[in-house]
Amino acid sequence: MILELADIRIPPGKQAEFDAAIKRGVETVISKAKGFRGYKINKSIETPERYVLMIFWDTVENHTVDFRGSPAFQEWRAIVGPFFATPPVVEHLTLLAKSAEA
Repeated sequence: MILELADIRIPPGKQAEFDAAIKRGVETVISKAKGFRGYKINKSIETPERYVLMIFWDTVENHTVDFRGSPAFQEWRAIVGPFFATPPVVEHLTLLAKSAEA
């Protein structure tokens, strides 16, 4: 399994709107994509304009080719893109180790 980690920054004062938009975008668009396995969204306590989106995929290509190359990607960006203060920083990671509780 692959973890897509997206560091997202939005303008101040848009948190409530973005909270709803990002959840709607993941639940109605990304969750239907090939290879999608789950997600987590975290909000920063110290920096309220920062969000970390974690999406679990079967393969990197499920995200970079299948999803990004599909019309669904444009639908996703139409929902969340207007909130981006800067382009998100996105990386793909593999699991090295985890605790029993994670």
